[in-house]
Amino acid sequence: MRFLKLIVISFAVLFFAAVAFSFLFPSTLIVSRAININASKSTVNNLIKDWKGWSNWMEGMNDSSVHILSPVEARLGNTIVHITQVDTASIHSLWKSNQGKIMQSDITLYSTDSSLTVVHWQFVQKLMWYPWEKIASLLSDKILGPMMEKDLNVLKQKAEHTGFSIINN
Repeated sequence: MRFLKLIVISFAVLFFAAVAFSFLFPSTLIVSRAININASKSTVNNLIKDWKGWSNWMEGMNDSSVHILSPVEARLGNTIVHITQVDTASIHSLWKSNQGKIMQSDITLYSTDSSLTVVHWQFVQKLMWYPWEKIASLLSDKILGPMMEKDLNVLKQKAEHTGFSIINN
């Protein structure tokens, strides 16, 4: 009985310590990457404004698990992506997984002249108070970051490729 009591008390103390520790982590997770592209803002915008453009640079968009449901909604494997806003300088979308986790994605274009465009891509996720979710969020940058960098490098290659405007039109 004494041993069982020690186990229960130890578990409770560890659980409350983990919850208290998790409050040190922010409740919003932002994973962000940017790249300079030697192409006009309109060329880059043509690649990010719709599903057809995404299929040119985003890994997995040509996979059989991708189903375009409408001009603003697609199923990418186990994730539903809903484009919420598109304009000449940005595209905003919501990514909802089967587990109910929602991330907001924003791709924003900045241009200082006609030949250089900075593409800034970020994912924003609101985290619950659960200790395991906040601690797991430490890995999100290590998981999402390299994927975003790879996709942005492909975007750069496609946008800077001189023949892209002929292929896209």
